[in-house]
Amino acid sequence: MRKISLLISAGMLIAGVAKSQGCIVVRNISGFGQYNLADKSFSTASWQLNINNRYFRSFRDFKGVVDQKTAKQNEAVVKSFTTDISISRLLENGWSLSLSIPIAVNSRTSSGEHGGFNTTRYTTNSFGIGDTRFTAYKWLLKPGPKQRGNIQLGLGLKFPTGAYNYQDYFYRNDSTKVLAAVNPSIQLGDGGTGIITEINTFYNLNAARTITLYANFYYMANPREQNGTAITNGRIPPKIDSLANNIVVSVADQYSLRAGIDYSLKDWSFSVGMRGEGAPVNDLFGGSEGVRRAGYNLSIEPGVIYKMKAISIYTYVPIIIGRETRQTLPDRFKSKYTNTYTLTQGGFADYIVFIGALFKL
Repeated sequence: MRKISLLISAGMLIAGVAKSQGCIVVRNISGFGQYNLADKSFSTASWQLNINNRYFRSFRDFKGVVDQKTAKQNEAVVKSFTTDISISRLLENGWSLSLSIPIAVNSRTSSGEHGGFNTTRYTTNSFGIGDTRFTAYKWLLKPGPKQRGNIQLGLGLKFPTGAYNYQDYFYRNDSTKVLAAVNPSIQLGDGGTGIITEINTFYNLNAARTITLYANFYYMANPREQNGTAITNGRIPPKIDSLANNIVVSVADQYSLRAGIDYSLKDWSFSVGMRGEGAPVNDLFGGSEGVRRAGYNLSIEPGVIYKMKAISIYTYVPIIIGRETRQTLPDRFKSKYTNTYTLTQGGFADYIVFIGALFKL
């Protein structure tokens, strides 16, 4: 019997919740692993290895949907490069198991977190393994060589293997520095054990199976409320942040949704779709207090796949067309306490780059 799987290449490395200037969550690409969009066929390989690389540069500061047009000297620039290594075991009856391990190199350059706005800019960094994920998948319909469509469900766990209290030096001036936890936007993990749910589907529109609709939905629930990491940049936090519970990092839920259309031409496959991802204000389970950047990205996502006998090479470049930050629980407390509407700004990129390869073993 043919073994069917959907390999999710990756990752829930948080590109950040942030206290003052951060990034909304960015997931690595979801994609149809054993079902190859380039030739519309199912692989009979027992194992698959997916190596996916992601890069983005965040620098635009938004409050709600309004670009704050921050002066370049005061921008908080986050650069993130992640390699996600996923290995999948393809089983009988449409079952498969996947283990994903991300490795990340991150940096954040700013002035405000160091000597203050309009002063010298310095950089904090992080490097290491992120939070790993183990997921079981099941195709709902019996797979076949000429199948028009199918639906796959996934259920898994995200383990807190990435450092969520990574530290680097914050500079007060050229000769004085303080060791403290880096901004959540470049932390390697979130400190929580997450419950992963996924729904993935495709449908071929024509008999030749050259035009295909696809969709991926991902939600990770994080029952833990806070991870114990205080974001102070080595300073004594303002009293209002203590009152509003806006010092310790919140372990937020995260979600991702992709949908689009794909066209195949021999060994090539071209796609375009919409992509949305983010973090909610309130989690499904547990509390939602603490430092988090609630909001979302909305992107147009073009992609290309080239298929060889045992390897498929792909690239996707989501171009961000919509951004929004939303009031968190600490923001709401501050608004009520001060009688002034409060909405902490968050940082966003203009685009994201994904490049990867899928190997049939």
